[in-house]
Amino acid sequence: MNAITRLATAVSLASLFPFTALAADSKGTVEVVHWWTSGGEAAAVKVLRDLVEKDGFTWKDGAVAGGAGSAAMTVLKTRVVSGNPPGAAQIKGPDLQEWGALDLLAPLDEVAQANDWDSLLSKTVAKTMQYDGHYVAVPVNIHRVNWLWINPQVFEKAGIDKAPTTLEELYAAGDKLKAAGFVPLAHGGQPWQDSTVFEGLVLSIMGAEGFHKAFVENDEATLTSAQMTEVFTALKKLSTYMDDNRAGRDWNLATAEVIDGKAGMQIMGDWAKSEWTAAGKVAGKDYQCVPMPGTAGSYTYNIDSMAMFKLKNEGDIAAQHALARIALEPEFQYVFNENKGSIPVRSDLDMSKFDSCAQASMKDFQEADKNGKLEPSMAHSMATNLAVQGAIFDVVTNFMSEKNADPSKAGAQIYAAIKAAQ
Repeated sequence: MNAITRLATAVSLASLFPFTALAADSKGTVEVVHWWTSGGEAAAVKVLRDLVEKDGFTWKDGAVAGGAGSAAMTVLKTRVVSGNPPGAAQIKGPDLQEWGALDLLAPLDEVAQANDWDSLLSKTVAKTMQYDGHYVAVPVNIHRVNWLWINPQVFEKAGIDKAPTTLEELYAAGDKLKAAGFVPLAHGGQPWQDSTVFEGLVLSIMGAEGFHKAFVENDEATLTSAQMTEVFTALKKLSTYMDDNRAGRDWNLATAEVIDGKAGMQIMGDWAKSEWTAAGKVAGKDYQCVPMPGTAGSYTYNIDSMAMFKLKNEGDIAAQHALARIALEPEFQYVFNENKGSIPVRSDLDMSKFDSCAQASMKDFQEADKNGKLEPSMAHSMATNLAVQGAIFDVVTNFMSEKNADPSKAGAQIYAAIKAAQ
């Protein structure tokens, strides 16, 4: 039984229970389920909360830490099954389509038309926010996933004079960092982090076209190809540059190792920049951001968005609409993305207000979009549904945990796991 069927069955049982309106003040309340809980992320979401409350509405925070959103999704499904959905929830990519198919999401066309979303958003972003031709979610930012973060002071101490641009240069840097007594590649041993590195290697070795065939089309020939064996061989090599005690470590703790000079590099999306910003560090001086070696010109994206659930209370619906409107206004887009490490979803904002990493990200996003090399991240729920993603996660993490894992068999294992999950 696939994810949508399971959820549909649960929701049909929930129809036995009445939907309950959230407690609200005179103007209305919006309860938001999300997983923005690290230091930089918490500062970013506080901006949105303050703006919503400045408009006279009440924000009820439903932050759920851990698992790159998996824990929050468990809470959300429990809420919906019990007949008590929040006003808004952080839902992304294909999952929007599944929730939309259950007729649980509230249309935002009125807000979108009044605020000209069609002209403000790229077609890629706009399409991702729609179900059956109607806006059902508001995007708040665009994250680039295929980044490599570098502490230049650590590089200098290890005798490395430039950022790696190829996998061979990445390995060479890793060797020098290890010899100098540093952790070459900071990493947290969680499935989504493992797959963030894995999909970066797929993009590096197989290119944007191969990435798309593997993770969007789940093409058997691509997943079981000799190139996929090369990807897993590279993954095994990269894991030798990671801390052996990484199991269960949160991503921001791995980022802190690079910030503190204990590690030289981290492969992570640009939410990692929020931790550098929170630590008072300056892009281009205290840290460097470069495309994952071998992926220059391509861009894997992760779009954070908030979907609105159908409610009955008019005040709470008004609060939802206020949240959707505010999320795309320039005031929020500037401050939120500066704190979050991402780039704005609006195409008309002045990027000179942002740091060099954000400026590079916006430039690369637009060029990749134009050149057909803009791809949705599998590791961050943009390319496929949670069931298929989970199947890939299991294979990748098991591979990284097993010292004697065979790279030549891993691609076939991923394909079999995907078929079983569908």
